[in-house]
Amino acid sequence: MLQKSTSRFKLLYSLIISFLILSFLTRVTLTLVSFESVDLGVVVLLKMFLVGLFYDVVAASYYFIPLALYLLLLPTKIYNSKVHRVFLYVITITIFFVMIFNGIGEYFFWEEFGKRFNFIAVDYLVYTHEVIKNIQESYPLPSILTAIFISSLTIVFYFKDKFFTTEDSTDFMTRVKQVVPLLLLPILFFNLIDKQGFSNISNNTFNNELAKNGIYSLFSAFRHNELDYDEFYITLDNKVVFQELDKLEGFDDTKPKIVISQKSENKKNIVLIMVESLSAKYMGVYGSTKHLTPFLDKLTTESLFFKNLYATGTRTVRGMEAVTLSIPPTPGRSIVKRTLNDNLDSIGDIFKEKGYDNKFIYAGHGYFDNMNDFFSKNGFKVLDRLDFQEDEVTFSNAWGVCDEDLLNKTLTEADISYKEKKPFFSFVMTTSNHRPYTYPEGKIDIPSHTGRDGGVKYTDFAIKEFIESAKKRPWFHDTIFVIIADHNGGSAGKSSLPLNRYKIPLIIYAPSILEPQVITKLSSQIDTMPTLFSILGFSYKAKFYGNDILKDDYVQRAFIGNYQKLGFVEGEYVYYLSPDKKAHKMRVDKLTLNSVTYTDEKIDKEEIKKIVTYYQSASFLYKNSKSKQ
Repeated sequence: MLQKSTSRFKLLYSLIISFLILSFLTRVTLTLVSFESVDLGVVVLLKMFLVGLFYDVVAASYYFIPLALYLLLLPTKIYNSKVHRVFLYVITITIFFVMIFNGIGEYFFWEEFGKRFNFIAVDYLVYTHEVIKNIQESYPLPSILTAIFISSLTIVFYFKDKFFTTEDSTDFMTRVKQVVPLLLLPILFFNLIDKQGFSNISNNTFNNELAKNGIYSLFSAFRHNELDYDEFYITLDNKVVFQELDKLEGFDDTKPKIVISQKSENKKNIVLIMVESLSAKYMGVYGSTKHLTPFLDKLTTESLFFKNLYATGTRTVRGMEAVTLSIPPTPGRSIVKRTLNDNLDSIGDIFKEKGYDNKFIYAGHGYFDNMNDFFSKNGFKVLDRLDFQEDEVTFSNAWGVCDEDLLNKTLTEADISYKEKKPFFSFVMTTSNHRPYTYPEGKIDIPSHTGRDGGVKYTDFAIKEFIESAKKRPWFHDTIFVIIADHNGGSAGKSSLPLNRYKIPLIIYAPSILEPQVITKLSSQIDTMPTLFSILGFSYKAKFYGNDILKDDYVQRAFIGNYQKLGFVEGEYVYYLSPDKKAHKMRVDKLTLNSVTYTDEKIDKEEIKKIVTYYQSASFLYKNSKSKQ
């Protein structure tokens, strides 16, 4: 199939051969770069290059699907035109540009991480601004791009006779026979290969990585959404880790934490409103002078207000994960978005056991970020955009209905549960404080679609209207309202894990039940529900890492992360693990709402042991399905 051809597919097969040659040269280059670390045994090297060739073929089968379909379907008359011939030159030059750019990108990635493209590269696609800025500052990007373009141009014109036919006269059925075998390969490979187990050819991780293909590794990372803890982070013996976890948190891999309340159980209704991107810096109670949250600022004086609490991550699903599962952020994507996320130790099941009517109420389509799947499998009835009747929607945008409509729906659902004489727990997720920041006009003094300030102020207005309406309900005096952000309004900073960006509010409002108080203890999102369970007098068993902030012996600490870096905040220090099997310690010199400055310090073995205990155990429990009920 790769022999010399006079058909239009001559270009396709020539490019496949070129792809395989460039992949081979990339593998050789990376091997030479790591010459001192690679196992140079003849058998291992032979395995490495043969398995590498296999993955190169797999990658090529995916990579050239668009071109194969294009050449298959294009009518002969158009294909043979002069204009189209010029267009083919452009396509071919572009393909070579991308292939060479990929090879150079892999070189720089390998230089930094000693890995083929993986979930870290996927993560780079999330933090586009930071990554582009870093690349611009680190490498002579204009010179590199110019060199790649000239190289691509030279290759195409020098080997043009190898790539292009002067004319093609094959009919459609002939073309189908020529190209269908190639189009069937991706389907075969997709079902045959799970992750990249074939690349485990030796005990040397460099050889195993070199046996992979960077493009396929990137695709695999997208598909599996993971950054394996054991592969990328410092590890200790699991027995040591769980002995330490038992000392720190009172549970291990074989037994849950048992919490026995000293108070009698009091089944109050709960409405938890998770507010999109409500950073502390937007609120007047933290020092903002923009007056964006007048109602929430006032509400903090009438509530339990946790003023020194931190989000675990930078995405909505991280906030949901932290509150519902009470765990530190495991590396890679949130458990909410992963496949093994059913029947976990979650707050939904605890409330369900207590007889609550649990509902997850979302303004948009809950298939986004796998929210519907996660909540429905962990004790909740799901209501999303599709469950809103036409007369329940006054305004909507790409993310869903406006916050007023969402919270009015929450009132309706609470009324239904009340009439059925069931205590209810409603987990409500807002969306209006999100780009494009559109909302109904005339509600606040900031015009719609003018920026985040308007989104914040409109959400504050919507929550005010909700609370005022709730006060008129018969269930109001038996209800606790929990207001917490999912994450901060932006995580980029000059330093690793900018602590100021992770601070968020937690407000627990129940004027008939709780006395107002400001709590300044250092705490984390994962402590939210254990604190609420204490207020309710709940006894329970679960592998929760969170604790009751109100207890006198509460140990102050917080967990923060950003997919790669796994952070732990204690005292005046921020510790974190990075995906190069290193641990770091930074002293917080100055912390304000808008900035933080650190000084790097040497981390000792006991400090490493503590942070590794938390993160290795959390990853182990999930990976081995031991965080299930």
